[in-house]
Amino acid sequence: MRKTLLLLSLLLFLQGIAQTKLSPAQWQEDLRFLQQTVHKDYSFLFVKTTKESFDAAVETLYKQIPNLQEHEIRVGLTRIVSQFRYGHTQIPYSTTAKSGILPINLYQFPNGIFIEGVQKDHKKALGAKVLRIGETSIEKAMELIYPVVPVENPQYFKAYGLRFLASPEVLHAQGVIPTLSKTVTLTLEKDGKVFEYKFNTIDVKDKPKVFNFTMPTENWLTVRNTDKTPLYLKHFKDKLFYFEYLEDKKVLYVRQSSVFDDTNETLKQFYKRLFAFIDTHEIEKLVYDVRLNGGGNNYNNLPLIKGLMARPHINKKGSFYYIIGRETFSACQNLTNEIIRYTNAILVGEPTSENINFYGDARAVTLPNSKINAYLSYIWWQDMPALENADWTAPSIPVTMTFDEYINNKDTVLEAALNFNAEGFKPKPLDYIVELYTTGQTQKLMEELPKMAQDPRYVFCDFEAELNKLGNILLQTGRKEQVQASTQVFSMILQLFPNSALTHKNLGQAYLKLGNIEKAKELFNKTVTLDVDGELGKAAKKLLLEIKN
Repeated sequence: MRKTLLLLSLLLFLQGIAQTKLSPAQWQEDLRFLQQTVHKDYSFLFVKTTKESFDAAVETLYKQIPNLQEHEIRVGLTRIVSQFRYGHTQIPYSTTAKSGILPINLYQFPNGIFIEGVQKDHKKALGAKVLRIGETSIEKAMELIYPVVPVENPQYFKAYGLRFLASPEVLHAQGVIPTLSKTVTLTLEKDGKVFEYKFNTIDVKDKPKVFNFTMPTENWLTVRNTDKTPLYLKHFKDKLFYFEYLEDKKVLYVRQSSVFDDTNETLKQFYKRLFAFIDTHEIEKLVYDVRLNGGGNNYNNLPLIKGLMARPHINKKGSFYYIIGRETFSACQNLTNEIIRYTNAILVGEPTSENINFYGDARAVTLPNSKINAYLSYIWWQDMPALENADWTAPSIPVTMTFDEYINNKDTVLEAALNFNAEGFKPKPLDYIVELYTTGQTQKLMEELPKMAQDPRYVFCDFEAELNKLGNILLQTGRKEQVQASTQVFSMILQLFPNSALTHKNLGQAYLKLGNIEKAKELFNKTVTLDVDGELGKAAKKLLLEIKN
């Protein structure tokens, strides 16, 4: 009787496994459901990709499904959703890491990808630079996994994409490693030595939840020297936001790592306490750090903005510094937009990982057979005018920590804010240029612009591209006086950037609109010379053909 019961139990168990394994037809049905749902309810997401590209990718995966393993299908579905390139629109990472992840935390420093954190059994690999995964170079591996990540911009990939390198399912599905395995070999470099190291996978739940840095536990190690804790990592485990007064410098440092309320204090309460402190202490500089802030509820932002605007002694150029970084995302991008619009903050650090205007607030769309959740965004957040939209918010003072600076707790980002010379600095240089132009201060503009373009403090501003945008706004109006004004702008740009193919093409189009065919041809030919095989050169050739015809 006992043997019969055991046999029955085994049969039921095997039957349960068989029932959970989907047929190719069921996976294809899930894919069609996703495709139809997107077209029916989320067609507004076709901004960075087209319906045609989306449908083509769907058809390719549909045909491949009968020959794919389950994990390859899951990764394939993730690729489909990631085409929209909005970070909130995604299939969660855990869906592509079911068979486990490597017990490492990777971080991209200016000089490479390093193992920043690791399970303690793998201490030998801690702090090593990653050269290869299997037989694939780290550079190629990143290129191969890129389509799986819902990349808003390169900063998003740095912040949220590198973890996909730790998923053998993604590595195999994207061709980084030849077979799916629970053991993956990495080629590492440490202390001048190159060596191979094998990692066995762990459950994704066994990796502690951190920002991009590892907080040490009894099972996990960080490469950072833990004898000291820099301000941006203080109270990392127990507080989402805090402030500290650096009395000797008369600086108030604030770190806000979420736009959600903390369990012990709401943001409204925190802001009230913060401003009470500001009002009762001698503060010459406020440094507000959101480099580790991945978002939350942007309706919590208003008290901070109102409080800053009500305190002109703090809200002025040179007294207020705002630190952003690769994890500044979602509702914290909204906060950053508001900081730019309503305060005189100088931005420091790295660009954000979010578009300035973006789709957020995703709904879960559950696929009928696999029960996989695809999260699709449905709210467009437009804090800034459409013409000011961009892939990210760039800092006025660009600073990125090196590996050595990180492990030795040298916060060069904070140091840059504390030591910056703001005298004569224009946090919004394009606004200043436009003001000089529109108020007829031509002589001053011609003096100021070359100096600003060469000033290292404005390295964050792509004057060539931004000024061309301004010229194009005038050009696209179609009115003669505006088109004539655009020729002045483009001619001014060429004085600064005489080899700019973009400006030559734009100026040529302006003269074409004004009926000066010979001048337009001259400029288009120059564009071709400057950009022989590029897109601008091709566009100029097309315009020349149209003139001839």
